[in-house]
Amino acid sequence: MRILGIDPGYAIVGYGVIEYEGNKFKVIEYGAITTNAGEDMFERFKSIHDDLNDLIERTKPDFMAIEELFFNSNQKTAINVAQARGVLLLSALNHGVRIFEYTPLQVKQAVVGYGRAEKQQVQQLVKMLLNLEKVPKPDDTADALAIAVCHAHSYNPRRMAL
Repeated sequence: MRILGIDPGYAIVGYGVIEYEGNKFKVIEYGAITTNAGEDMFERFKSIHDDLNDLIERTKPDFMAIEELFFNSNQKTAINVAQARGVLLLSALNHGVRIFEYTPLQVKQAVVGYGRAEKQQVQQLVKMLLNLEKVPKPDDTADALAIAVCHAHSYNPRRMAL
């Protein structure tokens, strides 16, 4: 199965596309969609939409695994991230990509085996599991790959069909 992992944002959207077959991972592509801070917010959303559409058309994922939002104290930031997340979800839906959501706790549990793991532990295990030379940067990219790995370890087609 081909999985697109997404760490949502509006300044940086981390993404990672992996294949998972027979308990083996293959990295297809990873990186970040970025927008400029001075740009109009609606233009930023359009840029995210266009770049994700290109990514989906190029990599043809079966699933998108996306992190559920964690609301911090900055309401304006949370609202903008939520709007960008909506753009990401709609793009996947328009391409017929099935969407699964995971909390940060679920991602850490699936990747490290411990839900309270530190960010660096998760990043190191992602590097090891995916046989990468170094931890992907920015952190949003490593997080997106962790979300994709989480889906690979969590997805059960028989259980999901119920």
